[in-house]
Amino acid sequence: MHDRVADVGEGRRPQAGWTAVALALAAAALLFTALRGCAEPFSNGAPVVAPVPVSAQELAKLTQATTYTTTPAAAPDQDPFAVTDGAVLHPLTPQVLYVAPGGKPVAVLPTTELGGPTWVPVVQSDPGWVRVLLPSRPNRATGWIFTGDTGTSGVAIARSAYLVRIEVGARKLGVDKNGSSLGTWTVAVGAPHTPTPTGRTFLLALLAPPHPTYSPLILPLGAHSNVFTTFGGGPGTVGLHGWPDPSVFGQAVSNGCVRVPADALRLLSHLPLGTLVMITQ
Repeated sequence: MHDRVADVGEGRRPQAGWTAVALALAAAALLFTALRGCAEPFSNGAPVVAPVPVSAQELAKLTQATTYTTTPAAAPDQDPFAVTDGAVLHPLTPQVLYVAPGGKPVAVLPTTELGGPTWVPVVQSDPGWVRVLLPSRPNRATGWIFTGDTGTSGVAIARSAYLVRIEVGARKLGVDKNGSSLGTWTVAVGAPHTPTPTGRTFLLALLAPPHPTYSPLILPLGAHSNVFTTFGGGPGTVGLHGWPDPSVFGQAVSNGCVRVPADALRLLSHLPLGTLVMITQ
């Protein structure tokens, strides 16, 4: 079926020939020019809860939180339709993810995702800890990372000025910068039997096929199809990408991905990784 083959962003593992690394590294460099400075350490003077020690043997047994894995013990997002302040986090070394500050370790956040640097949104903070969205299943899984007294131990924290808004029912995508709209476009969304999942997620990576068929760029999100557990050899990752036939825009026809016009795709490809994507019904 043509549509199942075409929507690579909904689950196919990137091929070795893709320029994922170069594009993702470029996006990482862009991040530090597009972000509104580094975030201040998250602290309000309250005592910092120490993390549970994790031995090397225990660390090796923890699941790597990637788009290809499932982290069932991770806590779900408590406020999945809240807009954050734009804080995003990059692990400088693999970071243990805990179910709560001082709680049980549940996974590890690696330094790279899909060939590029890992950047994830910060959705909550406690003294010495930050809670981030994960790229793994289930959708909107979260984990706490210990940042220490300074708030920056083993991680880089910055702020994205951008927000991507997707309204599934209206079939609209908008991009804001510092609260001001950069544009709104009519897009194609998931068909009724393969809907685009709602809730907050984020730009996980920037990929380009060497011989593009339907889109020169694909932006995987930190979300997965609720219908396909696998798709095209991959884990059913949902993404943003272009489409050669503009007649699809305004329709619910995809396998869960969001198909966007060329000018929207160009803008999206320049946003920092980790930027929040809010998908509402």
